[in-house]
Amino acid sequence: MSGTEIELEKDKAKYGLLAVMISNVAIVAVAVVGVWQLRGDTSVIVGILTAAFTAVSSMTTAYLGIKAVSNTARSMSLGTVAAHRQPPAAPVGADGVPAPAAPTP
Repeated sequence: MSGTEIELEKDKAKYGLLAVMISNVAIVAVAVVGVWQLRGDTSVIVGILTAAFTAVSSMTTAYLGIKAVSNTARSMSLGTVAAHRQPPAAPVGADGVPAPAAPTP
């Protein structure tokens, strides 16, 4: 990978994580304001907190899952390209000595 591609990947990871963190903070802020406005109605407070927890965990899990799949796909594609560039290893006989190459017809 070139330096530009690496910087682009770093920026994508940084800003993606920043977007998830900002949205999680916004969800928590709305939940806190909602709980504060209710002043003791426990059944509704439980509902708000449950929804907020679900939203935060879903957002974070989705980001981490997509990032993991993206990283896995990238490493697999780079590994395949690298494997095609390397010459095959010489076959080794039972005594540990490399076997002679087969003659080409």
